[in-house]
Amino acid sequence: MPLQPHLHQRPLKVAVLGPVAWRTPPRHYGPWELVTSLLTEGLVARGLDVTLFATLDSQTTATLDGICPNGYAEDPGLDGRVWEAMHIAYALERSGEFDLVHSHLDWLPLAFSAHCRAPLLTTVHGFSGRGILPAYARARSSYVSISDADRAPELDYVATIHHGINLTELPYSPDGGTGLVAFGRIHPDKGTAEAIDVARRADLPLTICGIVQDESYFIERVRPHIDGDRVRYLGSVGPKDRAEILGNSLALLHPISFDEPFGLSVVEAMACGTPVVAFRRGSMPEVVDDGVTGFLVHTVEEAVRAVGVVGALDRAACRKHVEERFGVDRMVDEYVRVYRDIASTELSPW
Repeated sequence: MPLQPHLHQRPLKVAVLGPVAWRTPPRHYGPWELVTSLLTEGLVARGLDVTLFATLDSQTTATLDGICPNGYAEDPGLDGRVWEAMHIAYALERSGEFDLVHSHLDWLPLAFSAHCRAPLLTTVHGFSGRGILPAYARARSSYVSISDADRAPELDYVATIHHGINLTELPYSPDGGTGLVAFGRIHPDKGTAEAIDVARRADLPLTICGIVQDESYFIERVRPHIDGDRVRYLGSVGPKDRAEILGNSLALLHPISFDEPFGLSVVEAMACGTPVVAFRRGSMPEVVDDGVTGFLVHTVEEAVRAVGVVGALDRAACRKHVEERFGVDRMVDEYVRVYRDIASTELSPW
């Protein structure tokens, strides 16, 4: 519902500090940019006065500002370390114009949080390692986790807010398909090689989608199995193709070897009606309803057995699960409540 502040109050002015590795929203890959975009558009729709600091080729209904011409991951001529630092410095220089700054970047803005002239809220999209925790522990910022599993005990959090997705871009596919899909960056963390092994043992075709993040892993563990028939690799795919590929699959394989902070592809698959077979790591128990929207397993052998019975799950229940828990409106509403709490704590006139 649109916000209805008292007549003497103005809309809350929010600066959304987005990442600049990719455009917002991303053309294909870019989970942080995708969530930043969905939240920004939802905030604007609710009547907040929002400025999005992102790449200058980004698309938004908010006021767009920034200095980075385009995503540094898409342009070899841009040094990501340099442009990200300048991007943060530029946004913090303007921070005094806002009631709240909401960062979706990693640790670097926190190192300069003392220069932020408005309350700072940071969504922790995941920790790259414990070595970055001092930046969080010393910073002047409030924190939101994207799952309870991804909370660091050293930090205090104002909320856990699961990501939301745009359900209109992920239509329900009641029939599914006969093949399996692995959707995510090609990296040992994501278990691409294990997905190939599961599909081979289950005697089912596998479609792999995602950017190659670990080149040697791809060359040694993935590429030798790609034959265009039993194992297909489609690269990084955009939103339209994503919905079709996920919806036309029997199940999504997610045999991760790390504690997944959230798992957007898992929720996107379930939104299309496609159940998930995932290793029980990180946030997976919070996202997948075991035995209803998929199966949580511990080994490749268990995954193979789960694939054998996953077709019996109700695809409509997968869709309903996402509609009830992972819609974008729910995410935006929860962030607005956090904004209000911070604004009232900081004695904002809003």
